[in-house]
Amino acid sequence: MNMHASGVTVRADRVEIVTDTARLAEIGPAWDELWSRTDGLVFQSHAWISAWWRTLPDRDRQRRQLRVGLVWNGDRLDAVMPLSIHKRRGLRFLEWAANSYSDYEDIIAVRDCPPATLQRLWAELTAMGGFDIALLNRLCPGARTRELQSTGTRPALTPNHRSEISHRVSGDWSTGQAWFDSQSKKTRQNYRRKQATLAESGKTQFRLVGPDEPLRPILERLSALKRQWLDTRGRTSTLFEEGEVALSALVEALARAGLLRLFVLEVDGLIVSISVNFEQRGTLMAFVTSYDPAFERGSPGTLLMTDYIMWAFDRGLHTVDFLCGAEAFKRRFGTEAVTLGTLTAPGSLRGRAVLALDRARHALEQRRPQKQPDTPAAD
Repeated sequence: MNMHASGVTVRADRVEIVTDTARLAEIGPAWDELWSRTDGLVFQSHAWISAWWRTLPDRDRQRRQLRVGLVWNGDRLDAVMPLSIHKRRGLRFLEWAANSYSDYEDIIAVRDCPPATLQRLWAELTAMGGFDIALLNRLCPGARTRELQSTGTRPALTPNHRSEISHRVSGDWSTGQAWFDSQSKKTRQNYRRKQATLAESGKTQFRLVGPDEPLRPILERLSALKRQWLDTRGRTSTLFEEGEVALSALVEALARAGLLRLFVLEVDGLIVSISVNFEQRGTLMAFVTSYDPAFERGSPGTLLMTDYIMWAFDRGLHTVDFLCGAEAFKRRFGTEAVTLGTLTAPGSLRGRAVLALDRARHALEQRRPQKQPDTPAAD
């Protein structure tokens, strides 16, 4: 800040664009301070973005470029917009950094950072070119990024028809038992029946993994179960590749920040269901979960979910957030659904043409009868 002779304090903002790994590491302390000051979600933390960037496989890194926008107010960092350029399907997308591993995306900025400053940040980020389409997705209703929708922003960000759903359990239950008792009779009976079924295989135990317990064996088990699940569907994910490099780095970021809440359900000491969760803003958020299909009769995934929901309300939390995805098991327990929006902007003539075609196709689809989507079965 600068002080004029009149005594009026004015901002002296400076924009910086980070494009290399060394500078990304250097700004860590200032970014950490801003993240703490603004109560940012872990998805916008320096630790999370850095963990994603340093664990990218070489084949993916060759298709990406860092483009992290900063607003400095003197020596103090006041805003971060963590973006990257990713080339896929023949197009260059300007999107959120760590987008494939994050659920709620946004700028982090101090409360008094003016919209005009954020617009200037956006203008300088995009003035560097090198992209066809800016695609800013997974925006919560109150996201600061939505301030960039004003008509004065160039290139103009406009709402896109693409959206995602986040299901949450929220209420004023004083205990986990109070929440459980509020469920339907059928839900309560199913829970007890599945508990009895799982107990036929051995002694069952639900627990929160302690802070001093080695995480590697648990993450290896989680990744093996996830790869098995993905293989049966002909899919892959770099998050669960052999070696668990990316998953371990992200979980370590959660642990170092004191946010990690890792739950397991065991049968005679064997982990049959795992959920990597974290706790922020009075909310338990479920990041990654999996279960052993060999124990499917006992629905270990549903049992674990029920148990950690009760744990959350016993702890005094007000919300359990299943993050992105409209899977049936999330809808079953969710009490509210939040729509996450998307903003797009063209970065080239090709990008402008692709966005225009996309809008035309969507308008045509809206005039056709809607087919009900298939919903995945719960465990």
